[in-house]
Order: sequence, then structure tokens, then C-alpha cells
Amino acid sequence: MAAKSRKLRWHLAVWLLATAAALAGTAVWAYTPALPAEMLISRYSNTASRFIEIDGAHAHVRDQGNPRGIPVVLLHGANGSLHVWEGWARALGDKARLISVDLPGHGLTGAWPRHEYTVEAYTDFVDDLVGALHLDRFVLVGHSLGGGVAWNFAATHPDRVSQLILIDSAGYPPAGSAFRWPTRFARLPLVGDIGIYFKPELWVRRTLLQQYADPSMVTTQRVKRTAELQRFPGNQEATLERARTQSLLDPSLLKRLNVRTLILWGRKDRWVPVADAIRFKSDIKGSRLKIFDCLGHDPMEEDPRASAAVVSDFLQPIAEHAGQP
Repeated sequence: MAAKSRKLRWHLAVWLLATAAALAGTAVWAYTPALPAEMLISRYSNTASRFIEIDGAHAHVRDQGNPRGIPVVLLHGANGSLHVWEGWARALGDKARLISVDLPGHGLTGAWPRHEYTVEAYTDFVDDLVGALHLDRFVLVGHSLGGGVAWNFAATHPDRVSQLILIDSAGYPPAGSAFRWPTRFARLPLVGDIGIYFKPELWVRRTLLQQYADPSMVTTQRVKRTAELQRFPGNQEATLERARTQSLLDPSLLKRLNVRTLILWGRKDRWVPVADAIRFKSDIKGSRLKIFDCLGHDPMEEDPRASAAVVSDFLQPIAEHAGQP
């Protein structure tokens, strides 16, 4: 009996050691700390990139296209970057002055000393950004989270936005829950604090496969860029802070809007249902809606030519409709 008991204890010890080793190996494989800022700036900035101090943030901005064209400010979504607008920069560059920015906690902008990553804080950031660029009136475009920032800015600064374009925008609470599961996970004590550092490229790939209707969009290059930019110093902590402090938006503000508005949506969006596009169309007086049947959450990336063509037809010189809806 004693020999049998020792054998059982030995097998248990071996199993525990093997399990611990497997867990440690998995942790080492999945652990993704911040990468050097200099390396990422060299890799993901270009000749159009500028870095501007905006309310303490070292903001990565690209000012491209026709400098005499219609000024268009472009806001990306959560965990995105200004790279999502590259197709539009090529398609609309002759007509418009395209100003894209990495919001604080994203891309090459990184952490914000203000340590606030709510829609309201981003609205303040946009106000400071356009002030620094000396823009009195401009077209404001927002995708996903950036859409929520865009319409909130338009509702609170009605004299500044000449035209508003919303793309698969945040705005209405998701059905069945106050927040989606990644946000609920991030809000768990300790689990969320550790979890932000465990996001391997495999997880990013899975997220992007949900983001696009066309799986061929999920290239090795796009996965690498997305994963590495999320590891720019301060971005992981900002993602956690944003998840823990964001609140549901107040869609009643939409009915106050008196600005010429275009709504673009991918019918195959798995994250924000096309039903929300219909609600935006109903709530924003006089708005136009274009649904792309074969596209997902990022129509400006999946089909930049088709989506930019709709935008080009919609844009009007600011002087032609100043003060008009």
C-alpha cells in the first residue's frame, strides 16, 4: 500500500509539473508587452505623418489630399488607427483635404496624460485638434466608436460641422446586454488587468475575421500592423481604461442634429446591426442612408472605391450650404 501511495503521489507531482509548464509556456507565448515607440513610428508613419501636441497627447496626424479642397476630419473606431482611411486618401485626394488622426490610446498617438478615453473626452480632443489646425468649419467622418464621437461633437458644436458622415457608427445600446462581452471581461477585477497583456496575433486575426465580410482582407500584414499598434506604449492600458469607464451613449441627442448627414453601413456587419443604420436614418432629420450589401463593419476599407464614390457625390463645398441642414 505504501508503495502504491508513493507511486500515486509521484504521478500527481508529474502531472502538476506538466500542467504548470504548459500554463507557463502558454503565458510566455501569449504575453504581449509594449513595443518600442521608435520602432513602431518608423514602421507605421509616412511622409504625410505629423506629430502635434494636443492637450498633452503627442497626436499622430496625417493631412493629405488637396490642400484647397473641402476639409474632412476622419475618426477611426476602437482599437483601430488612421490607417483605415488609406483607401479614401487615394480615392478622394483630388477633391478633399483629408485629415486623419490616431485618437489617444490608439495607433502612434499612445497614452493621454489626461487618462480619459470616453466619448466625451474624445469630443474635447477633436475640438482641440481642429483648433490647432485652424479649421472653423469642416466635414466630420466617424467610424464605429469614432462615429459616436463624431455625432456627439456635431450635436454639441453645431456651428463647426458642415456635413456629418457616420460609418457603422456606435450609438444605440446592444440588444440583450448593456455591454458586449469583451467590455464585461475587461471590467473584471485582476482578470482585466492581466488580460490586456495577453493578446497574441492569433486573437487579433480572429477579431479581424469578424470585422470584415471578406476573409481575404485579413492579410498577414494587416494582422501584424493591428497587433503591433495595439502594443504602442500606453495603448494597452488605455484600452482597459476605456472599457472600464465608457458609458452608454445618449441617442436622444441625434434628434437635435441639424446638419447634412450621410450614413454608410455594411449589411454584413457582425458587430453593429444594420437595424441601427435604420434608426440613425429615422433619428437624424433629413439624413441619407447607403447600405452596402456585401460589406461588413469597415466598408471604407473593404471597398474604398465604392464607399468613397458615395461620399464624393455627397460632399458639397462648405460655402454652398453654410448654416443649412
